This record gives sequence, structure tokens and C-alpha cells, in this order.
Amino acid sequence: MAWSPQLHPALRLLRSRLWREPAYRLALKAIHTTPGLHADSARIAPGRPDGTIQQAEEAGLVFAFRARCLAILVVALSIVVLVPWPRNLYYLGFVAGFFVLGYMPFRLRQHRSAEVIKLGFLVLDVCLITAAVLNFPSGGVSIDWPIQTRLRNQNFLFMLLLLGEAALTYSARRVIWTGASIAVVWSLGFLVLYQLPDSKRYGDMVSLRSDANLLDLFLNPTYVSLPQWLTQLVATSILTALVATAVYRSRMHLLARVRAEVLRSDLARYVSPDVADALVHQTSSDFGAPSTRNVAVLFADIVGFTALNERLSPDRTFALLRSFQERSSRVVFRHQGTLDKFLGDGFMATFGSFREESDAAARAIACAFELHAEIERWNAKRAAREAQRLSIAIGVHFGPVVVGNLGSEERLEFTVVGDVVNVASRLEEATHELDCMIAVSDVCVQAAGPAHLYEGFEKAVEVRLRGRASPLLVHVAGCLDIPWADRAKHMA
Repeated sequence: MAWSPQLHPALRLLRSRLWREPAYRLALKAIHTTPGLHADSARIAPGRPDGTIQQAEEAGLVFAFRARCLAILVVALSIVVLVPWPRNLYYLGFVAGFFVLGYMPFRLRQHRSAEVIKLGFLVLDVCLITAAVLNFPSGGVSIDWPIQTRLRNQNFLFMLLLLGEAALTYSARRVIWTGASIAVVWSLGFLVLYQLPDSKRYGDMVSLRSDANLLDLFLNPTYVSLPQWLTQLVATSILTALVATAVYRSRMHLLARVRAEVLRSDLARYVSPDVADALVHQTSSDFGAPSTRNVAVLFADIVGFTALNERLSPDRTFALLRSFQERSSRVVFRHQGTLDKFLGDGFMATFGSFREESDAAARAIACAFELHAEIERWNAKRAAREAQRLSIAIGVHFGPVVVGNLGSEERLEFTVVGDVVNVASRLEEATHELDCMIAVSDVCVQAAGPAHLYEGFEKAVEVRLRGRASPLLVHVAGCLDIPWADRAKHMA
């Protein structure tokens, strides 16, 4: 598997920049441990991570609205149970208003000014909750206590729930805006009560000398505590800063994940997905270090392509090769193989090249048969437009090879080297002499295990391969001297 100098900057970025950043290392690992994220990567536009952030914000807005609806339902039921009639109607009116203020920005979330609309309704949320907490005169349905007593309860904590709702949208800006709105609107409401003529203020304590008088002032229902207001502001400011910081870090973590997945997706266009995954998973010093392991090697090419190429125009030849490569690579990747290289009208694939895998041989054999089936499906489509039928030759062998990087600093190739590669290539060539489409060594069939022993193969023959002294037992399928209906039964 080779990558060109044009791809080298992307590799350097992955190795030097991402792996120097702890947040990126965590993000890259998270990509491959998050279910479904690989499937979602196909929908990520290269170089456009901001779009995915916007999608996350919108998803957070939807979730926040659903959480708001659940909270509204709980509060409404609590009011019905705990507050007597008809005073509960007054509070249920606030609950209904809170639902409307949440529904409007949710309904307009696709509007071009959705952010401004959301920020505006956040202010209205704070105003509504402030009015509900302070419980301004409600037409005779409220308890006839001095209005200053509204500051004594703990209902101010409901204001802080808005910070949690804002945090669900992955927007630190909304969190800060919500915290600032709470501080400003609550301060205005507090100032209104503080300036009432009958209010007892913190400054009145200066003229009091005894503890008994101070206690009487503190217990006075019209007393407005300035230290309480300051404590609420400080707590709100600290909580806003903490939540905004957490949201910002989560946003950066998400952005790092998206950028890393975009890079992986772009990289996978030039190398096999498992190579891209290995680059992401391992440090640059580990990747490509030579090692010896048992690997299944598969060679495949189009039979009679040279003669076919003589009859086709260059553009049609290009289209044919591209379609063949797309179909073949999908099959190889579906069996978790590594597409080592394209070889004109053929390719070389490996199975188990990154780590020891007990089922590498079985997956290689299954891939060979599915490649044959895929070409037959392609032939059915080609026959509909009266195009020439295609055949492929496939050779598979299994054994020890050296796996690692070959090449210079300017151009590297992650590949496998060893006699197994030569034998697999010779088996692919031998299919022409054997009049078959698939030739797999007995070593590979035995390594695949009893479940694959002789399964799908039509016969076994000894073949003397070019350049080798001793014959090799080979299992073949797709023999041309067997009627197609009978071959289909073997390969089903």
C-alpha cells in the first residue's frame, strides 16, 4: 500500500500535530470506540467540520426542548397537587408561558436568524421565571404576605436550571448569555423590591446596636437582604463560568473528533481504511515497523484484459477499470482485508497484515468467492446493455511474511514481503493453465479450518508453479470444463 508525496503533508499532520495534542489523542481513540461513528463518517464533508458542529448544536436544541417539556410536565403536576385551587391556575399560567417560550425558538430553529431568536427568548425565559419567583400581585389569588418575603424562598434555584438547558446545545455563548441574563434580570427585580418604601434594607442595621434588634430586623417580613443578593450573583457567575468552560471543552473535544474523522476519511481515499485506522491508532514510531506474521495474500486480475483493451477506447477502458476497482475494493473491505496495491487490471490484497488473526485465511477464501459472485452480478448488468462478459482470475496463499514500510522518506509503501506473495501471484497465473477462476493453496484451506475445508471447491490438483521445484496442492473453483449450473451449485 503506497502513498504519494502529495499525501505526505496529511500524514505529517496526523503524526506530528495530532499526536502532540492530548485532546486529539483522546478524540482519535474516541472515534474508534464510539458505536456508529465510522458509518457517520461517510456523511462528513471533507474540510467541513463546522457543519457537523452545527448539527450537534441543533440536536442539542431538540434534546433541550424535550427535556424542557418533561420538566414542565413534572412542575405542572406538582403545582396541581401542592397548590390549592384557584391559586394553582396562576402558576399554571406561568408554566404554559414557559412552554410557549421554549416552543417558539424550537419551531424556528431552521430560521436564518435562529441564534438571535434563541438568545432573545432566553431573556424572556429569565424574565418569566423571575416574575414567577417574585410572584408580583396576581389579582387576589396569591397569599397576602409582603412581597419582600418572595426573596426568602429557594425558588431562585429554578433560574439556574436554564444554565443546564443551555449547556445541552454545545454552545458556550448561550451559557454565558443565559448567566448574564439571570444576573441582570434578577438584579433588576431585586432592585425593585429593595427600593419599595416599606422595605427594610441592609443599611438599616447601622443604627441598631443590640443583637436582639438585629434579629428583629432580619426576621421582619419586609427585610431585603443585600448579602443574599450578592451571594446569588457570585454563585450564578461561578456556575456560569464552570458550565461555559465545560461546554467549551466538550465542543473542542467534539471538533477534534470531527476533524480527526474527516482526516481519516480523506486518508482512506488514498490508502485502505485499515491502514488509515492503524495510522490513527498507533504512534508514528510504531506504525510500519517490520514484523513477521502469518498473512493470507490474494491476487486478482481481469482475464483477457489486453485483448479487451485493444477494442475499447481509452475513456471506456478507464471507466471499466474504475468500476472493477470500486466493486473489488468494496468486497475486500467487507471482509476486513487490506488493499495492498492496484496492479493495472488487477490488485493485491492481504488479510491479517496488521495483527495476528486466526480467521485471516478463512476471510481471504470467502473474499475470493464473493469477488467471483460480484463479477457475475456485474456481468448480468453488462449483458443487459450487450457488453462483453468479464472473468477474473484469483490466486490465494497463506503463510509467514514480513510486514512493514518499504521505500524512502519521500515515498513509503506499507506492504508484505516473502515467498507467500510470489506463490499467490503464481497461483493467479496458474488459473489460465487450470482453466479455472479461483486457485487456493491447500495450506490456506487447511489454515481456514474445518468449516472451509473443500467448501465451494470443485477439485484439488497438484500444480508445479513457475520458479518452484516442488509441486503444490491447489484447490480450484470456477472450472471452465464444468457446466455453469454445476459450478453454481459448488459455489453457492
